[in-house]
Amino acid sequence: MSWFEEAVFYHIYPLGLTGAPAENPYGEAVHRLRSLEVWIPHIRSLGATALYIGPLFESVGHGYETTDYRRLDTRLGTNEDLADFVRLCHEAGIRVILDAVFNHTGRDFFAFRDIREKREASRYRDWYCGVNFSGNNEFGDGFSYENWGGYDLLAKLNLRNPEVRGYLLDTVRFWKEAFDIDGLRLDAADVLDFDFMRDLRSTVESLGEDLFLMGEVIHGDYARWANDRTLNAVTNYHLHKALYNAHNDRNYFEIAHTVRRQKDMGLLEGARLYNFVDNHDVERIATKLREPAHYLPVHVLLFTLPGIPSVYYGSEFGIQGKKERWSDASLRPCLDLGQLTAGDNPCLQLIRALGRIRESEKALVWGEYRELQLTNTQFAFARGDVIVTVNSAAQEAWFDVGADGAYTGALSGRRAESRGGRLNLQLSANEGEIWIPEGRGRAAFEPVKPVPVHRQPEPAQQHLPERAAGKPYEEMDIGELQAEILAKLAANGPVTERMKREVLENVYKNSLLNWVKSFR
Repeated sequence: MSWFEEAVFYHIYPLGLTGAPAENPYGEAVHRLRSLEVWIPHIRSLGATALYIGPLFESVGHGYETTDYRRLDTRLGTNEDLADFVRLCHEAGIRVILDAVFNHTGRDFFAFRDIREKREASRYRDWYCGVNFSGNNEFGDGFSYENWGGYDLLAKLNLRNPEVRGYLLDTVRFWKEAFDIDGLRLDAADVLDFDFMRDLRSTVESLGEDLFLMGEVIHGDYARWANDRTLNAVTNYHLHKALYNAHNDRNYFEIAHTVRRQKDMGLLEGARLYNFVDNHDVERIATKLREPAHYLPVHVLLFTLPGIPSVYYGSEFGIQGKKERWSDASLRPCLDLGQLTAGDNPCLQLIRALGRIRESEKALVWGEYRELQLTNTQFAFARGDVIVTVNSAAQEAWFDVGADGAYTGALSGRRAESRGGRLNLQLSANEGEIWIPEGRGRAAFEPVKPVPVHRQPEPAQQHLPERAAGKPYEEMDIGELQAEILAKLAANGPVTERMKREVLENVYKNSLLNWVKSFR
């Protein structure tokens, strides 16, 4: 058994949470990382046993254009600050994994800078993919190269080059020795070279430590990445989408179908899936949900469905965060923990309760998943001998499931007893519950307050991007590609609000390119 199989993760984007400037002045180190030490007891109070934090290393701006893999970003502090922070987390019982941005570097990384200065004479010209001195790029360097996502700011590394591979694997060894990390989250894992990932897995295992390898994968067959030869787990974007869609559309069949499909792929075995309802790249769950009261059933599902649950910093308080066309700043805010914890917050109370329940009830980690009851607005399933029920309807609902004995609701403290092998369970509107066999688990249950059901004002009509007539798809920006896809959808029939939302929420250029080219 590995530690991460039973983990509950907390996720921090440190440049945002610490209020670091958006652009790196490359000056003296500012010890902002130390300001996060007060968050450590808070993280543990949620029942979280692991922290994913990143990006951390020297970069130009948002952190994913790395300029030095072996130096903490000077906007956050020094390497000593990071080593101390990891040590404090470990003392509190919290494992730490960090971002590993191995698909691309920033243009100020030493190897790319050498190419800019020496051109054909640079010994690093083969460190990057597609370097062509007959071409050009948006910065006017007089050569072209492959990038990530259509951004020349992010130059794609050649992971087939043994020197590049050796440098990155040595970097992992350095991180382990210098900071005593517990694992890596691989940025853009869905475009990483598979041979490199296999070498990385072997390197990690050779360190003699139980290190966790989790990859950012959005689309595709997750079993290609999450297996015994490459990565331990992948980001479960399929479930992420299903969780909020199923509540907004009142269609629990979408969640059930997603879990069934992942079960058929063997992904429910072990810790193959990293589950989340929001992160640093997508809108906050409190913003995405049309009905605020659905915050409760969504999080009950997050903590009880197969996989490793993760909470993105601030979302345990129910804060808002809307993705803007050209900026993710609102998704990555600077927060004052003291101010957030000063009041009585039902969202925080719920997340703390769910963390405690998952920590004490190992059936929610290891128990076999079995679907028990399913309608558009009611969903019941078992994890071993624990029963989970959620109701997204605006009125109460009853569940009738096969079970023997008496059960206690871990969130409400209510008691229910089976008759004739059937268990009848009642849920209020927009409620969720975890039913524990009586005589096991916590001695006393502390009822969780319902999340307020105040509706937010309807958002203003979303401004749709404009088409770029005659421009090749590869030269279009994200907004222009979205407009082109919407136009092609409209040519094929009515475009629903959900279809429109799916297009506008997709901000990945490669994905949009594939989408727009798929039309005939």
